[in-house]
Amino acid sequence: MPNQSTLHINRTLHQPKQTLGVMTVKLGSQVIYNCKTLELPWLQNKSKVSCIPTGTYQVRKRNSPKYGDHFHVLDVPGRDYILIHHGNYYTDILGCILPGQNFSDINGDGLRDVTNSKNTMKMLLSLLPDSFTLIIT
Repeated sequence: MPNQSTLHINRTLHQPKQTLGVMTVKLGSQVIYNCKTLELPWLQNKSKVSCIPTGTYQVRKRNSPKYGDHFHVLDVPGRDYILIHHGNYYTDILGCILPGQNFSDINGDGLRDVTNSKNTMKMLLSLLPDSFTLIIT
């Protein structure tokens, strides 16, 4: 069986308004790409205001008029349409995951945002297959 691609998110900083993390793309056991993630805080998996629970999920590529090509995280308990899409600020999120190249306070509100999100998304779309596993810790 060929090496499977997986996506890992390690949540590293939990704040009242947001959660920061590191995203790693692996091919088998080999790391092929790293970037940062921005999510909402953990608020008991409440729709549109919380990040999703830690765990293992299946993900598929998807396209929509709003986000273009992006990823859809499937079978999240009690939630639907959890996406991995471009964006920079926690205010861009309704429960989804934003990837970016790095963290920086872009808008001067005292909170770290993700930078270069559209290009980071393009890189993820080029590296990951149409369907893969996401592991969030």
